[in-house]
Amino acid sequence: MSSDVPSEPLKFAYWVPNVSGGLVTSKIEQRTEFSFEYNKELAVLAENSGFEYALSQVRYASSYGAAQQHDPAAFSLGLLLATERLKLIVAAHPGLWHPAILAKFGITADILSQGRFAVNIVSGWFKDEFTGLGEPWLEHDERYRRTEEFIRVLRGLWTRPNFDLNGDFYRIHDFSLRPQPHPVAGRSHPEIFQGGNSTAARRLAGRVSDWYFSNGKDFDGFSEQVADVRAFAAENGRSVRFGLNGFVIARDTEAEAREVLREIVAKADTEAVEGFRKAVAQAGKSTSDGKGMWADSEFADLVQYNDGFRTGLVGTPEQIAHRIVEYKKRGADLLLLGFLHYLEDVEQFGTRVLPIVRELEAELDRTGEVPAVAAARR
Repeated sequence: MSSDVPSEPLKFAYWVPNVSGGLVTSKIEQRTEFSFEYNKELAVLAENSGFEYALSQVRYASSYGAAQQHDPAAFSLGLLLATERLKLIVAAHPGLWHPAILAKFGITADILSQGRFAVNIVSGWFKDEFTGLGEPWLEHDERYRRTEEFIRVLRGLWTRPNFDLNGDFYRIHDFSLRPQPHPVAGRSHPEIFQGGNSTAARRLAGRVSDWYFSNGKDFDGFSEQVADVRAFAAENGRSVRFGLNGFVIARDTEAEAREVLREIVAKADTEAVEGFRKAVAQAGKSTSDGKGMWADSEFADLVQYNDGFRTGLVGTPEQIAHRIVEYKKRGADLLLLGFLHYLEDVEQFGTRVLPIVRELEAELDRTGEVPAVAAARR
């Protein structure tokens, strides 16, 4: 366990339900909608419930339970204009976006929202989206090489006039973007998030990213990723912040919460989950060391398509809060959360879980430890 406990309060983000089907690939009832009207109400509720970020997911083709999808960039801009404090993270693929075009869009969105725009650069796992649009599908590590150049272009155009980059994927010649992003104290440009579990993804984060997103992990799995990325960042004289994916099921008793999880998996859309499993099999298996995303995911893990169940945020509000703070002790700076019934579950998280998290953080700052509680069982 790391002793390097973050001094800032944990930040919380939620997955924007901008695609149909909710956040689990299951036929269980999900009182969640993908409409813009629903999402506006959710965004206002979330920022008033203690959430600082929201991540709009990217999907172009109908697939794996997501039959319909809104574009994350346009959708996020609408949500930025409907809120006052919430930061919107736009997921974007190199190969489908040109980095200068995303940089220009990001500047406009950042100015309109007074500094609340961010990006999550997704190297890509869904081959059919690229080949179906006539774009080349690169080998795994090549996708991460392209992502690194993409991020370097973003940062360069956001921070430097007359920017040049002569790369293998992008070539920028003496180019300036005007105006620049909205000035924010302590921030030189909009925040750049990046995910992926592979060694290529970890090295990429260490070299160029501000934030590293992890799929859902237990304590040991998350600690191993944090140590790895921190080492790569140190080699480059940098530091990286860490976000962790998790799916929250908070109920009055642990037994009730466990029953909800059991029902979600029991009612899984088997065809959709199996299709997703086959589509992502190459993501981890194609890496030389087998550390890629979903490399060791089982069927039940993939019902929440970013392994959110593996983080173990299932139980009473007190159990979940304790587990969240244990992740903070291991290096988490942000929790990226999904829910079954968004409006009611986000509100409950803000009123019943988050206050306990803040109490435990204060205790952690005072003593370096948190009081014991019966952990939510795996």
